[in-house]
Amino acid sequence: MEDFTFSLFNSDPEIPYHLLLLADETKEAIDRYIFNSDIYLLHDGIEDIAVMALYKNNDTELEIKNIAVIESYRSKGIGSILINKAKEIAKENHYKKLTVGTSDTGFQQIRFYEKNGFVQRGILKGFFIENYPDPIYENGLQMHDMIILEFSLF
Repeated sequence: MEDFTFSLFNSDPEIPYHLLLLADETKEAIDRYIFNSDIYLLHDGIEDIAVMALYKNNDTELEIKNIAVIESYRSKGIGSILINKAKEIAKENHYKKLTVGTSDTGFQQIRFYEKNGFVQRGILKGFFIENYPDPIYENGLQMHDMIILEFSLF
């Protein structure tokens, strides 16, 4: 992370919704988890270029609730830098697994997580139908189910 600064967001000034909304559809959806999450920012010396929100599901499982990179930095390994930081944080805090959920239509995201060592653990049927007021489309397909992926730390 040569020129990048990784830091825990301290809630001053405001929650970085402009970054979080790159990975989640609505502020209302973000508000369901963000106030109980630790938010981390990646800064390039000029601006915040990425965000990650980590949520403690229980004493053994830490979940990536949101991970997003601004468009000009995509496909440059920034997402993998964030994933590695999440793994470090989880290990330092003695979690046994790191989990993440993504859409059944998010083929690129699923490949990204699998490339970073995650394996598919389960499916939350109807998640995007039940939790969002309007249909959401990705890759030309309506999002229905959430795919849960897991990385074992020990």
